[in-house]
Amino acid sequence: MSLVDSRLQLSSEASYQIERSLRFNSPDSAHLNRTFGSPTNAFIFTISVWVKRSGSSINIENIFGVGTGAAAATSWLGFSNNNLYLAFQDGSYSVSSSALYRDPGAWYHIVAAVDTTQATASDRVKLYVNGLQLTAVTASYPPQNSSWQMNGAYYHVVGARYRTSIDSYFNGYITDFNFVDGQALTPSSFGETSLITGVWQPKKYIGTYGNNGFYLKFADNSGTTSTTLGKDSSGNGNNWTPNNFSVTAGAGNDSMTDSPTPYSDGGNGRGNYSTLNSVSSLTTVALSNGNLDYSSSTVGQLALATIGVSTGKWYWEVSSTAGTTETQVGVCGTSASSLYSLGANSTVYGIRFDADNGTLDRTSDGTSWTSIATGLTSGPYFPYFYNNGSTAKTVSVNFGQRGFNLSVPSGYNALNTQNLPAPSAIKSSNYMDVVTYTGTGSALSPTSSLGFSPDIVWIKGRSGATDNALYDTARGAQQDLVTNSASAETTEAQGLTAFNSNGFTVGTLAKVNTNSATYVAWCWDESATPGLDIVTYTGNGVNRTVAHNLGVTPSMILVKQRGGATNWVMWNNTIPATNYIPWTYGGGSTSGTTYWNSTAPTSSVFSLGTSTDVNANAGAYVAYLWANVEGFSKVGSFTGNGSSDGPFVYCGFRPKWVMLHSGDSWLINDSKRSAANPTGDVLWSNLSNSESSNYADIDLLSNGFKIRNSSSSNNTSGGTVYFLAFAESPFKYSLAR
Repeated sequence: MSLVDSRLQLSSEASYQIERSLRFNSPDSAHLNRTFGSPTNAFIFTISVWVKRSGSSINIENIFGVGTGAAAATSWLGFSNNNLYLAFQDGSYSVSSSALYRDPGAWYHIVAAVDTTQATASDRVKLYVNGLQLTAVTASYPPQNSSWQMNGAYYHVVGARYRTSIDSYFNGYITDFNFVDGQALTPSSFGETSLITGVWQPKKYIGTYGNNGFYLKFADNSGTTSTTLGKDSSGNGNNWTPNNFSVTAGAGNDSMTDSPTPYSDGGNGRGNYSTLNSVSSLTTVALSNGNLDYSSSTVGQLALATIGVSTGKWYWEVSSTAGTTETQVGVCGTSASSLYSLGANSTVYGIRFDADNGTLDRTSDGTSWTSIATGLTSGPYFPYFYNNGSTAKTVSVNFGQRGFNLSVPSGYNALNTQNLPAPSAIKSSNYMDVVTYTGTGSALSPTSSLGFSPDIVWIKGRSGATDNALYDTARGAQQDLVTNSASAETTEAQGLTAFNSNGFTVGTLAKVNTNSATYVAWCWDESATPGLDIVTYTGNGVNRTVAHNLGVTPSMILVKQRGGATNWVMWNNTIPATNYIPWTYGGGSTSGTTYWNSTAPTSSVFSLGTSTDVNANAGAYVAYLWANVEGFSKVGSFTGNGSSDGPFVYCGFRPKWVMLHSGDSWLINDSKRSAANPTGDVLWSNLSNSESSNYADIDLLSNGFKIRNSSSSNNTSGGTVYFLAFAESPFKYSLAR
């Protein structure tokens, strides 16, 4: 184990650990209830809770609710049309996010702070997600010094809403629920940003709770009573009555080790567990019970897990409760799949997948293993279910979050984030980051807080139509290339004038620093860890190779002649070496044997043909080479479906920056310019256009991205869409967005 890995392990084991969560399934009408007493302060309270959703919904799904039995006399905190929503007096007063929270792959931390004594209306209700206050909200704030049902002496519920009856049940997992009566707190009382990963993480609340305050850990699963599963751990004894939960071993068990704090527990490990991925499932698949149950009556429908693996040994269990042997399970990868047909009974099958050796086996007794497939080496692979018939199928999966039925084979792990390998780029912002700034018309250093000295700085004007200006340390400061043009390199004395230890400096060149204009700078570090190499070379007009320093085979190569008006051209690992992708003017994979000499790159060289775009005699060139780095960068392609419910693309990280290409457009989204989902503030690498919010919405998720538009720019039906993505954080540590 490396020093960094050791620090991570020690940090995770020494920090606050959340043992368990409670699964809520709306068809079960699962909820907890308690009638409050007199509050410490009827005007002031704070809710802090960690939730993991089981899918998006256009309906109301409530985390916390209260009512008096009259429809208008109710308040609740939950999701409405995937917006986070806090309502008073049945919605007469409310605060609702503009962001859509529909990521089923990881945990959210939600804080709601209410203080109606505040003179400023917007200070009376504040919502936070993952440590950040939501400022883009639709709000009708309650009157000053008003008190409502919440925190009053009324009937409260966790996991539902109470009006004239209990309804709008939550689907997903809830844990670490703190309610503080009499104080309006910020998220820093309940969480903190990890110095190692840069990700928001839970911490133990150490303050007082007030009369009605409580702390629900859901850690005692010895029963389903108010003193076990519903026990208040605040010291107040404000216990809750559980309704319609089970702690009996098996598929119905609602007490889970799924947790927002990954740590080693001496067994399967605890952390964010894999479930079935509701954003990648087809429309006729029904997922339930925390996305651990699959049901379908339509042939060809499949559901994949939220975690894909390329290395390691993994174990999970499945059982079929309805259907025929047409229900199939196995693993699905980019180039191969393997299936095993389940019987229509309650037999529990153990599935083990050795990703290092490419083998998949199953057992029903834990000792006799039967091979399903071998040669599965083109990962990542995802556990999945598939309906091969037209009758109804129901299958339950257990990735370890509720305890296995059979013994885990030696050397195999449960599929959770604790057991995922530590990425080489643990804190992604140390290698790639996004800077936004406003021009001044005078020399300017837009940032002094980058975690690295940038080797590539790509600047694009947001508020005006400007050329994309690309600078790098191999060519030197002031040497400007334009990505949306075939133009030769120019020396711009007032362009980017310096690469600094933690940022860069720009001069007065209009396209990088016009007074009051807004800009974005995309910055990369060149090294083996983030998988980037910048190579300059002189062409010779004949077939040849050029050395690089990646140490691994590049996944993408981008080349431009510096001294000539030639096109930018690209190769990536999804096309043959006989083809190239034009970057300057758009277009898909194009036959061109004179570009790469019909030879794929290796871990030490890349090949060039005789095309003047890449190898004119005596021509000066620059090549940018990127390699796929687990948890940090991903080059790939997918097939569009032309629907606003577009494809989900697994990256193994939460993306910070995504470039997509279909047809003639190269569109760029990033999490800095669009702080919430869906991201829609688009810029183009091959156009000078200003930023637009009218194109190509996508969701940046904890484990990849989801296309949320039907635009031909990035989701042509049946068309190939190429992408390049860089991480906000590896999936091992990431939270839902």
